Amino acid sequence: MENLRVWHIPQVPGNPFHVKVKSPEQAIDIMNILADYDLCQLENKIKPDYSSLQGLEIFEDGEWIEWYSDDGDEIQEYAETLQELS
Repeated sequence: MENLRVWHIPQVPGNPFHVKVKSPEQAIDIMNILADYDLCQLENKIKPDYSSLQGLEIFEDGEWIEWYSDDGDEIQEYAETLQELS
């Protein structure tokens, strides 16, 4: 799938940036890296405070919409299910 992208807002409110990904599994890796990076900045007092958001979108019918698994899970729920299965 080349019609997927992670969106990440490193400081809410703010604008997202996007990273194209090839699969939901790759999206989970990217999202974990971005979350770890945000936490590192907080712990090392690079950012005094922050609130970030992220998710996965798919391009369908000419627009980007939130991605859901075949079971109807959002990416975070999907990641938790994968972790439970491993």
